[in-house]
Amino acid sequence: MQWPSVTTRERSAERARAGWTVMGERGRASALDVCRVLAVFLSLFPGASLQCKILKCNSEFWASTSNSGPEEEFCTALRAYNGCVRRTARTCRGDLAYHSAQHGIEDLMSQHNCSKEGPTSQPHTPLPPPPPPLLPDSQERSDGPEVCHYERSLHRNTAPPNYTHCGFFGDPHLRTFGDDFQTCKVEGAWPLIHNKYLSVQVTNTPVVPGSLATATSKLTIIFKNFQECVDQKMYHAETDELPAAFADGSKNGGDRHGANTLRVVEKVPGQQVEIQARYIGTTIVVRQVGRYLTFAVRMPEEVVNSVEEGDDQDLYLCLHGCPANQRIDFRSLKVRAAEAHSAGRIRGGTAAAHGFTYQSAKARCKERLPVEDLYFQSCVFDLISSGDINFTMAAYYAFEDVKMLHSNSKRYHIFEKDAFMSNAGPRGKGFLSLLFLNVLAVLLWVECCTVHL
Repeated sequence: MQWPSVTTRERSAERARAGWTVMGERGRASALDVCRVLAVFLSLFPGASLQCKILKCNSEFWASTSNSGPEEEFCTALRAYNGCVRRTARTCRGDLAYHSAQHGIEDLMSQHNCSKEGPTSQPHTPLPPPPPPLLPDSQERSDGPEVCHYERSLHRNTAPPNYTHCGFFGDPHLRTFGDDFQTCKVEGAWPLIHNKYLSVQVTNTPVVPGSLATATSKLTIIFKNFQECVDQKMYHAETDELPAAFADGSKNGGDRHGANTLRVVEKVPGQQVEIQARYIGTTIVVRQVGRYLTFAVRMPEEVVNSVEEGDDQDLYLCLHGCPANQRIDFRSLKVRAAEAHSAGRIRGGTAAAHGFTYQSAKARCKERLPVEDLYFQSCVFDLISSGDINFTMAAYYAFEDVKMLHSNSKRYHIFEKDAFMSNAGPRGKGFLSLLFLNVLAVLLWVECCTVHL
């Protein structure tokens, strides 16, 4: 890749500065245009969003100035924006987006007579009101075309949609749309979901150097263009950055008629975000627990299985699970840890080296997860393998998300016997059925022989 020459960079910077000045003359409404200029730079130089963290500064400033308010509030947000940009100086000195932001802030401060000294409270987005309850058809459709409301767009004589759930959390543990429960290695970037309507990718990094256990440090969700409902939108989160907006700073699906059927709702600042995509009947919950992210989704089965023609779905983890060579049998670790505890000695690979024995991990997990299902077992595994107490809460919140998103209350808990049956797969289940029929046939034959005798 050939980078722009110095002359080209200077000209681009001059054009950016000119754009900022013009926008500053248009008054407070220019704040929105400022962010659009930055978004263009970020799309041309994607490294800025990952290294310079300009995306975070841009989103926070956009959110804090989206509603008109007193001049003092605008200046406060501008000073906070300035502080956010300055904190990126070490990694962004050679980046055009960084220098454009610097000059733009100076221009806006001058246009609005803002002092560089004064309150610099961190800009934040006030919690939006809770989603309104479903209204009768005539009122519900006023938010957009009927096609932009998944359930409303279904034929009235069809059965209600079957909703499914997928969760990804901890070291990491995966609950698929089919309710299979697996513990995986999957280091690096892996696709969780990939269909006609959206794609979800996670990036996992080792929790402890040399360990097979990894956890999610980055998450990217792309919502694709959909008819007259939404524009394509990207949501990106990583450790210590859980934005309350899409990557372009917006909070909904764009300028189309059904834009509000896709929106980002910040539930707990910096800790929990919910993305509601009503046009495809989907709800996504993203959390940061400790240093890592968790993911949970509720999605109609029809959407789950909507595959683009020619797409390879083999690595779609939420649908097919982790590849066999990427799975970890955490039950074997449990057995080894229990043996080490009963023998009264510490062995390599058990969590005693990290601060938790099998018994102490069980006691800690029991405080949050009283039922000894696979969420409880995954909590024990995570404490043993990492020693990070935050994984207790990761398992707890994953189960809370199941209760919120899973449509079948009888399937909230998954136990080891369920995992055995699901991991057996179609061939394994067929073998068990055949074995049962053979045993039944033998019993009937013995009974017949006994009668004849």
